[in-house]
Amino acid sequence: MVTSETSGSRPTRAADETAVSWPDHAAVLFDLDGVITPTAEVHMRAWAEMFNEFLAAYDGPADDRSPYTDADYFAHVDGKPRYDGVRDFLASRGISLPESGDPQSVQGLGDRKNDAFNAVLERDGVDPYPGTVALLDHLRDLGTPLAIVSSSANAPAVLDAAGLSDRFSTVVDGRVAAAEGLPGKPAPDTFQHAAAALGGPREAAVVVEDAVSGVRAGAAGGFALVVGVDRGAGRDVLSDAGADVVVSDLVELVPAATDGAGQ
Repeated sequence: MVTSETSGSRPTRAADETAVSWPDHAAVLFDLDGVITPTAEVHMRAWAEMFNEFLAAYDGPADDRSPYTDADYFAHVDGKPRYDGVRDFLASRGISLPESGDPQSVQGLGDRKNDAFNAVLERDGVDPYPGTVALLDHLRDLGTPLAIVSSSANAPAVLDAAGLSDRFSTVVDGRVAAAEGLPGKPAPDTFQHAAAALGGPREAAVVVEDAVSGVRAGAAGGFALVVGVDRGAGRDVLSDAGADVVVSDLVELVPAATDGAGQ
């Protein structure tokens, strides 16, 4: 088997060289946006709309006033708690805003983005990725406990819209993280909290992520396996962040029907 070394010491296997033996794992912990549902695209549009409106109107000190792009999303926002994403993007542009108390604040901008996301979700709904549903079906047949670990505070609404709420025993989202005092990704705490809630050792759990910050969280958390789903971050980037396996779609990790359940 050909392997490549990640930024830690975890070997990354190409998808076509890997068949995950799902029965060997006690639980699977899924990110939501970009892994279960294509709501990452909705988040990306909402972030772009909010930040570009802000940049067009902002006349304070800044190192860079160029328009916000998808590259900014992957570098500074993807997978992080909302206000952390605002802070990190603003810092990348040399812009300092108050934390709260004004629409032109970190919380004010984050709340504007959240309003835009919820409006799109309510209007259009969301369909899960078919390949992900195929894997969820396989894991349901195995009886594997599943959790959602998402930085978004909108996770329950997204799962309801996708018709998948009943698939997950535990949901650790932004609201749970705030209530429990858990740092967001790339810290591993939210994943570790979900594994503990499912009752199994995290050393036997799998993390499935599409965001660089989420892959880093999984790699740092002492889990059995980190699966990266490349929805735009880049295979090499996810590998370097600590993914053991990188796929373009989770259907690649569903055993063929002729293999039989449990293979």
